[in-house]
Amino acid sequence: MTFPPPRDVDVVLPCLNEAEALPWVLARIPDGWRALVVDNGSTDGSAQIARSLGATVVHEPRRGFGAACHAGLAAALADIVCFCDCDASLDPSLLVRFVDEIRRHEADLVLGRRRPQSRGAWPVHARAGNLTLARLLRRRTGLRLHDLGPLRAARREPLLALGLTDRRSGYPLQMVVRAADAGWRIAEYDVPYLPRSGVSKVTGTWRGTWQAVRDMSRVLQETPAHEGGSPR
Repeated sequence: MTFPPPRDVDVVLPCLNEAEALPWVLARIPDGWRALVVDNGSTDGSAQIARSLGATVVHEPRRGFGAACHAGLAAALADIVCFCDCDASLDPSLLVRFVDEIRRHEADLVLGRRRPQSRGAWPVHARAGNLTLARLLRRRTGLRLHDLGPLRAARREPLLALGLTDRRSGYPLQMVVRAADAGWRIAEYDVPYLPRSGVSKVTGTWRGTWQAVRDMSRVLQETPAHEGGSPR
């Protein structure tokens, strides 16, 4: 029996009822990369659509953005793992630059700073919550980041070594905090942010934004006690 050659990049796409957005997102996965669509309990046929479009589908019954992201990370096999929302607000083809920087060992974690392309792309309450968290992150770690957006790339094994435990909205922030505590080089680049397809499950409402801020605030109270090392 022959096996396909290993792919060096996996893209984790947490998914909850994104049937409308999936064709656009999956069409923009760079050639040779593997799309890992993590179905988080969709009822609109998202898993079937993703599979029909060539994606690998991972089922994660435990609800939560972090639960879906971490299930994708655990299922990944590639050396480099990327993360991208599955709602067509971000173009996964932009990850090529991120991956190139990781491959050149110029950064250990690369993040996308969302730049709204229209007035409705990023609600005011969601932007305000993100700004508050970025300021708290700077106070906690010294990192001068502007965004905690979901578009990002890093090497798989060092990510797993961070021992991420949050399974809710705090997952992206916990990744940054623990990477900073471990001495990672973290880079940030502007990326276009488009109006998403459908309604956000996290920051689409004031209540959702408040819950996300609460989740992330708990992460910022962590003490740097883990032993995850630098990927260099």
